[in-house]
Amino acid sequence: MKHLNSSRYRVGLLCFFLNSSLAIPAAAAGSEAATWAAISHPSTSADGGQSIGSYTAGCIAGAATLPLQGPGYQVMRLSRKRYYGHPLLVDFIQQLGLTAEREGLGSLLIGDLGQPRGGPTPSGHRSHQTGLDVDIWFLLLQPAETRILSAAEREAWNAPSVVDGRADAVDRRQWTAAHAKILEAAASQPEVDRIFVNPSIKQELCNRKALGSSGWLRKIRPWWKHDDHFHVRLKCPPGNGLCQAQEPLPAGDGCDASLAWWFSEEAKAPGKSAPQPAPPLPPQCERVLQQP
Repeated sequence: MKHLNSSRYRVGLLCFFLNSSLAIPAAAAGSEAATWAAISHPSTSADGGQSIGSYTAGCIAGAATLPLQGPGYQVMRLSRKRYYGHPLLVDFIQQLGLTAEREGLGSLLIGDLGQPRGGPTPSGHRSHQTGLDVDIWFLLLQPAETRILSAAEREAWNAPSVVDGRADAVDRRQWTAAHAKILEAAASQPEVDRIFVNPSIKQELCNRKALGSSGWLRKIRPWWKHDDHFHVRLKCPPGNGLCQAQEPLPAGDGCDASLAWWFSEEAKAPGKSAPQPAPPLPPQCERVLQQP
């Protein structure tokens, strides 16, 4: 296990998530997050949605708007205005909602997608910049309880943690089989690149994995926090030549020593480092920002 606890491993793990490579030429200075947040509508794109740059330093042209509710889902925190994404992401959410409704799993509560043109946000996320990320709460409205929530409820409600941190395990008072099923349904979609969850959730899925589950289980990746929601990240869509993909997933289903590291003292109390400046955006994002 020594190799899993090395500084080199930690640095590699962080780079694996942040994916801040500079394959696309970077602008000398990116626009401030407040400027991106002030944009109220998506830009146009003649060839559909175009994700530009990396998940943590990018933007999107031609974003689609997720309707605030639909079969099997409702959007939360409307005041944040982060219900925009690549058309493929919007379709993914709607299809997952249909699956949840059809399978009787309950109604999904959708957190942040991205801003109308992506880009950095003033608070809450470093990723979610290219319209390919969405947070989905671990709070399923059961069929008997399903109704259209008011705007006030969507602001006031919070997703409960489904993890018992003291036991390094899921909290049996909150975690249900429906959560596992919706994670499997999401990860089984070919357009999904990976899904971030709390390490205890990954461990629960590994403990109960069924024969033939390694394909979708491989996409479930442990990461700090993520105990009250799961974070879905799509692959770069076909035809999006300026979209910067993340490094490929390692082989196997992830139910191995790499998962055990997350329960070590080093993982539970990572060392603090000085805040790093946000990476510059690709120059194409300035054009997206300036479009009417």
